Amino acid sequence: MNFIIDNWMLLSVALVSGLLLVTPVLQGVMDLGLSPSLVVQMMNKERAHVLDVRSYPEFSEEHIVGAQHLALLELEAKLTQTQKNKQLPLIMVCASGSRAQKAVSIAKKLGYEQVHSLSGGLKAWKEASLPTQKNKLA
Repeated sequence: MNFIIDNWMLLSVALVSGLLLVTPVLQGVMDLGLSPSLVVQMMNKERAHVLDVRSYPEFSEEHIVGAQHLALLELEAKLTQTQKNKQLPLIMVCASGSRAQKAVSIAKKLGYEQVHSLSGGLKAWKEASLPTQKNKLA
């Protein structure tokens, strides 16, 4: 106990440095997606593709302007056919972000290098007053 009291400064430096080393690892694991403004920047500057992984009726009701549709259930089988360039950024979107996180995992497993999700999904996009469009069901 005397050691801790006598060397409190040394122990606090060791603790802080340990936390600083672990922080990047935890951020990678806890990646909750990109903000709507960052997604817009990636779309404009890096030619990022937006892929909506919700069901077709959800997509038809409202989606991000320019987004392509590929339902999460079909993603693994059809992603390589719809998105051939694996180096371009790919942004996965769903209603709130949970399905998009699953889609990110699938795309990374298929070899896509820059795959992200929209944090908060379409809900966050609309809250940021960004453009959406609607399709009529055929």
